[in-house]
Amino acid sequence: MGQGKECVAMILAGGQGSRLYVLTTKVAKPAVPFGGKYRIIDFPLSNCTNSDIDTVGVLTQYRPQELNAYIGNGQPWDLDRENGGVHVLQPYMTGSTGEWYKGTANAIYQNMDFIEQYDPKYVVILGGDHIYRMDYSKMLDQHKSHNAAATIAVLEVEWEEASRFGIMSVDENDNIIEFAEKPKEPKSNLASMGIYIFTWEKLRDYLTRDEADPNSKNDFGGDIIPAMIAAGETVVAHRFDGYWKDVGTINSLWDANMDMLINPQLDAFGANWKIYTRNPTAPPHYISREAHVEHSIIPEGCEIYGRVENSVLFHSVTVEKDAVVRYSAVMPGAVIDEGAVVEYAIVAEGAHIHAGAHVGGDPQSVDPDQWGIAVIAADVNIGENAAVPAGKMIDSDIEAKEGK
Repeated sequence: MGQGKECVAMILAGGQGSRLYVLTTKVAKPAVPFGGKYRIIDFPLSNCTNSDIDTVGVLTQYRPQELNAYIGNGQPWDLDRENGGVHVLQPYMTGSTGEWYKGTANAIYQNMDFIEQYDPKYVVILGGDHIYRMDYSKMLDQHKSHNAAATIAVLEVEWEEASRFGIMSVDENDNIIEFAEKPKEPKSNLASMGIYIFTWEKLRDYLTRDEADPNSKNDFGGDIIPAMIAAGETVVAHRFDGYWKDVGTINSLWDANMDMLINPQLDAFGANWKIYTRNPTAPPHYISREAHVEHSIIPEGCEIYGRVENSVLFHSVTVEKDAVVRYSAVMPGAVIDEGAVVEYAIVAEGAHIHAGAHVGGDPQSVDPDQWGIAVIAADVNIGENAAVPAGKMIDSDIEAKEGK
């Protein structure tokens, strides 16, 4: 039995991340590398540590092995605790059949025993695929002062973007009076960030009722929150004004990597709110005298002989001489050979771009409707002199072409 905890956090990290396509064929979305040194899951885990929440369940179902190995005993995030700590929770067999999580609420319902053993007063529910830094303790203080059943973190979004989100309408005290999931004609521009704090006694009651409803999709945004509002529970909006990005699509993942280079709010190394990570053991990076590096992140283990501009590299990337990498994210262990060009692209772990190949294209180079970020999946070889146009996703080797 765990000793009692005031607050337990549950991170929903089950997603296959189908909108990340070839980047998640081998790893779950929260384990996708991000920002040169991190993986996406580092952000919610570090936020928990920095907010003094030391008991965290990570709910995973799709390809959990890498996430399991990565999180391990939680030591990099100071979550290796005798009482509490971080636990990776997978769907388990009940009776003769196991059951995949049917929705976000069902995922928590299936893990109620884990929560109960800590007898918490409050439960924080987090997504596993958002890049942001946030003090959950401030949100908890607001939750307590309003004596709320639920508190939902919200962000003001552009009105034209609002129909992509769950949208909250609030009264003058920031009590939520209406919640609309992706409304065609939004009444407000306060978007749910998918970050919730619940009073556990209330949540347990609503989860149990939701599970018994055969018509429910078992979803927090679609079912639990509307049910609480309809029943007249106090549901409060917690306003957040920092950097937040859902990195569920290729473009948003690329954008957020580029933001690491220009947005001071994303200073993940900031002393007062550090983002912790499991650092690989790699030697210091090496940049040769002939190399040209400009406005880029170059971590440990990289060897740079060519040109790198406005790019985020990860550990142990090699860029050979006369190779060019610009406006790209190049993940661990990828190799860019002599004379190759990689631009406006995401190159996944262990991919090899051979000599003279060209991956991606400048937005000006093609019709705007045709343009997009080029993506090369993990461990794929792009043969010598081969070309991968802007916006293409490549998940298998491409043969070499004759000289240019």
